Amino acid sequence: MSVEKTIASITGALLIPIFEFLYGEGDVVIYTMAALLFFVVMDWISGTRASKKDDTYLSKYGIDGIFRTFFILLLPAGGHLLDMIVGSPGVMFGLLSFGIIYHLIQSMTANAIRAGWGQWVPDWLLTKLTEWVKAEIENKMRRAEKRKEDLK
Repeated sequence: MSVEKTIASITGALLIPIFEFLYGEGDVVIYTMAALLFFVVMDWISGTRASKKDDTYLSKYGIDGIFRTFFILLLPAGGHLLDMIVGSPGVMFGLLSFGIIYHLIQSMTANAIRAGWGQWVPDWLLTKLTEWVKAEIENKMRRAEKRKEDLK
């Protein structure tokens, strides 16, 4: 066996049991966590572009975002552990996971609108999306203005 295969085998043998302990087993868990990770990445991409566009990009804020992301990714693990305590079949895991995904989709959509990517969306849909994420856009704009002040 090659060194790469040995390293991959050892890594998998260590990480899979840790993942299953924290989040649970099964396809639904894997797909849920993959969706959560997908929307985290999409939020990061859109947020970075939006902050570059309005000149509020700060590496300090980005570094804090990494810690926030780890925190967010651990919340479903806490839900799974609570499910194990009370014997529920993934209720807390599901509630926390889908609540986070909902928020990430809102944040990603607001960032995409701030980044100017709404021009590729039909007007009627952009109007509905903007209404849906209005509060999130306002919060992001307030934070962006504060970051602009911090840059001065």
